[in-house]
Amino acid sequence: MVELNPLHYQNRRLETLVENRTLHTLNNAELNIFETHQKAAQVMLQFHEPVLASMIRGKKIMHLQNTPSFGFLPGESVILPSNELMCIDFPEASEQNPTQCLALAFNEAKLQQAVNLLNERGLKQNGKEWSMTDYNYHFTNDIAINQILQRLIFIFTENHPSKDIFADMLLQELIIRILQTESKSIYLKKSYTQPNNDRISFVLNFIRENITEDLTIELLSEKAYMSESNFYRTFKHETGSTPIDFIIEERLKLAESLLRDPKMSVKEAFMASGFNSFSYFCRIFKKKKNLSPTEFKEKSNQLKNRPMA
Repeated sequence: MVELNPLHYQNRRLETLVENRTLHTLNNAELNIFETHQKAAQVMLQFHEPVLASMIRGKKIMHLQNTPSFGFLPGESVILPSNELMCIDFPEASEQNPTQCLALAFNEAKLQQAVNLLNERGLKQNGKEWSMTDYNYHFTNDIAINQILQRLIFIFTENHPSKDIFADMLLQELIIRILQTESKSIYLKKSYTQPNNDRISFVLNFIRENITEDLTIELLSEKAYMSESNFYRTFKHETGSTPIDFIIEERLKLAESLLRDPKMSVKEAFMASGFNSFSYFCRIFKKKKNLSPTEFKEKSNQLKNRPMA
């Protein structure tokens, strides 16, 4: 999870209990830290540039144009086009549990540079160019995006003569990762509803349906009717992850689901989720979930057995 560093608290002034704003500016971006210390509803907020909003602490209810309302929780982000009007509720904010959220506004030209860089490396498989979303894209941060946001908070709040250079490089990486995350999300949705619509969606669906089988690049490239090198390059370019990484993600999702079943042992969950090595399964599970499979299962069972209030 992203956290605010001590420099933020040293320099911020608490002037209002609802969406108190601390602003840090650089040449091509501005970082806003918003903190709310009491319950509130229908707070309006708008930026004149594209913005990434990312929750740090607490809970918001977001009401956005042409998007169903949703709960906004730590570890989640939403990318918004310029001039998008946000209506925000704070149902749980208090002095003891303030809501904290960052809003990173991008310079349009810098944003387009990152998009152009992706297009220079290759168009999408359907021949379309990469472009920044013009609607509200809500997603859960992966490890890489969390690390970039954490680093940006530090750069914006430190006093370094080259901070603009550092921030520009990170902003470019952040934008590219968001674009690939969005692209992957679109393919995943299509893989459930229209798996035969394109090669990537078909392969994602094939992986899920054969998750316990020996899934090799050779086999997947054959299913996509592509050469191994072209398939691997296209998959990584459009989803931001390798085919093997995606297979591991899907096997971990399945294992997590199985471990929530009180009747399923850790060993049975391992065997049913397609992993070949128990030690590797335990290691990769702990790396992704910060809990071993056994600890995850115990915690899951405790939550299920907790009496209702």
